[in-house]
Amino acid sequence: MAAPLQFAYRTQKEIGVTDAAPVYVPVPGFVKPEGNLRCCVYSPCGRFLAWASNERVCVVDASVGHVLATLVVSNVFEVAFSPRGTYLSTWERPAKDENGDATKNLKIWRTTEDISGNGDQQPIGRFVQKSQTGWNLQYTSDEKYCARLVTNEVQFYSSDDLSTVWNKLRVEGVTDFAIAPGQSYNVAVFVPERKGQPAAVRVFNVPQFSSPISQKTFFKGDKVQLNWNSLGTSLIVLAQTDVDKTNKSYYGETTLYLLSANGSLDARITLDKEGPIHDVSWSPNGKEFGVIYGYMPAKTTIFNHRAVASHSFPLGPRNTIIFSPTGRFALVAGFGNLAGQIDVYDLEKDYRKICTIESGNPSVCQWSPDSRYIMTATTSPRLRVDNGVKLWHVGGGIMYHEDMVELYNVSWRPCLPENLPRGDPLNPVPIPHDSALKYLGTVKTPSKPVGAYRPPGARGMSTPLHFRREDEGGAAHVMSNGTSNIGPNGFGRPRRQVPGADLLENSTRSIPGAGPVQAPGAAGDEGLSKTALKNKKKRNNKKAKEAEGQNGAGGLAPPTQEHGPGSGNEGRSPERRGNQQNHQRHHRSRSRHNAQGSNNPGRNRSNTHQNGQPSVALPQVNTSQPPADSLLSPGSQNPASKKLRGLQKKIRAIEDLEMRLAGGEKLEDTQMKKIATKAAVLKELEGIDKEPHAS
Repeated sequence: MAAPLQFAYRTQKEIGVTDAAPVYVPVPGFVKPEGNLRCCVYSPCGRFLAWASNERVCVVDASVGHVLATLVVSNVFEVAFSPRGTYLSTWERPAKDENGDATKNLKIWRTTEDISGNGDQQPIGRFVQKSQTGWNLQYTSDEKYCARLVTNEVQFYSSDDLSTVWNKLRVEGVTDFAIAPGQSYNVAVFVPERKGQPAAVRVFNVPQFSSPISQKTFFKGDKVQLNWNSLGTSLIVLAQTDVDKTNKSYYGETTLYLLSANGSLDARITLDKEGPIHDVSWSPNGKEFGVIYGYMPAKTTIFNHRAVASHSFPLGPRNTIIFSPTGRFALVAGFGNLAGQIDVYDLEKDYRKICTIESGNPSVCQWSPDSRYIMTATTSPRLRVDNGVKLWHVGGGIMYHEDMVELYNVSWRPCLPENLPRGDPLNPVPIPHDSALKYLGTVKTPSKPVGAYRPPGARGMSTPLHFRREDEGGAAHVMSNGTSNIGPNGFGRPRRQVPGADLLENSTRSIPGAGPVQAPGAAGDEGLSKTALKNKKKRNNKKAKEAEGQNGAGGLAPPTQEHGPGSGNEGRSPERRGNQQNHQRHHRSRSRHNAQGSNNPGRNRSNTHQNGQPSVALPQVNTSQPPADSLLSPGSQNPASKKLRGLQKKIRAIEDLEMRLAGGEKLEDTQMKKIATKAAVLKELEGIDKEPHAS
């Protein structure tokens, strides 16, 4: 019988180790430490469990729970193992000694043959490491070499001798590196953009550092994630900028690149949906990877090792993809500010969807080493309520549940592939623990979703196309950056569009009554210099002024008022003329007020009636002859021309209503009455067209 699965957890007050399926009991030989506990972690091989407190670090045999070694070192915040568990690294908070020099807070210990419980064990290496990000050494898979990043270089050490540097990789401006797993000693380094130079990712073979075996340069790369596949033959580079210059995303721009270790491939991965890259993950087989990208609802696609898309899952609110350790299954989930749904797919059965798990609000999601269970946990400080651990079967059923107070972290115990049980993870379905049955009894049956509010007139109808999400058949989300959007389904309408008016082919605005404006270059000006254009503009303005002087009263300004001999202003001083004009204005305003208050429905705005007596209007002689087409010109001030344009506008509005009516839209009574007046408007329009010819 194979050893049961195991997981360890750390809460506010204790550290616990639990044997999972099929027993679900605490490990008998493990004594739970209490107090201020900083961290706990398994070794990658699964042999050891280490935890740290304020005073010491303990190494435990993960199988039985017995303490193997105690390291007397204080203020340890981070603990990590080498790939085979031979070496243990501890990181303390940076401090200074009596001379003001930084203390060596990164220490390397041996955890195998020399383990003893006497507490006087000494570290085999010490370093100064100020940053907690990327604090640990990186080892090759066989633990022969290890490396750490310093200013402008990556230093390599022989793992059993950390006192001297074995080799150096000198790269100006390097900020990150990653050693490839597998048998090949490859290392990738990243150099961000600097002084107009593009960012670069270079791959070297250890210890041949003279020239890179593969490299890729690109812009828009302030920081990257370097993800090697399990074979160490391909590298995914997820580049990200701190600021998106297009203002489409608050979190910057993301791009994805793929490099092969032998230099045969270095290309950008083309994604067919606009938006950020949420997650990227390699399959354990090292031959395919999954990417979640695009604005919500996001798209999930599986690519092969040559960056060719092989399958795409349905769109949905998802931002996490994790492959199972055996590579058969993949879970696509939406965590963080999403609903916490987990879709499980069988990649060996034509990407068939197995189930959807409603996990709540987890902050931890991990596959078990045998790919049979999925662990979800809600941890602090992200959420301080509803903390606990849930174990789900890959078929979708819950197997185990345990509530905890301020759970900080939880993880499965790693297991070597040769020690995993054989068989189909889907069948047979294991028996749930009693805690799972109790949990199901407390979960409320999800009620039918109410959905968005709809007014009574829209109830019982399908959702309009422009209100649907993209995964429901609606239009794709487009970031407009402040410009107006008109989607392919017709949703959206530009501002300043007059109903019934013809659409403008360009957005050039003109002054009402003025002549048409020509765009620069429309009259053959594209070959002229700035001085020539300026001189041409002066000549045109001069010609326009001369033409205005010849036309006399023509133009936009109103005609000047001529005062004849009977005007009564001859020989008067400017003050008396001004007083009489003020008196006339006051009399006109008073006559308007009286007209509004009288029983006469009409309003008399003319000056033909003053003091109750009609005045004789002097005939005005028009010295300029208007052109024949002045009635139809846009700049004409003729009343007939204004009336003609008004009638044409009514006809266009009526035709627009007729088109809407023919399209099945329900119109109001006033709109139907307006359509009925079309014949009268056309008749009036024909009468106006005949007037110029009759005159």
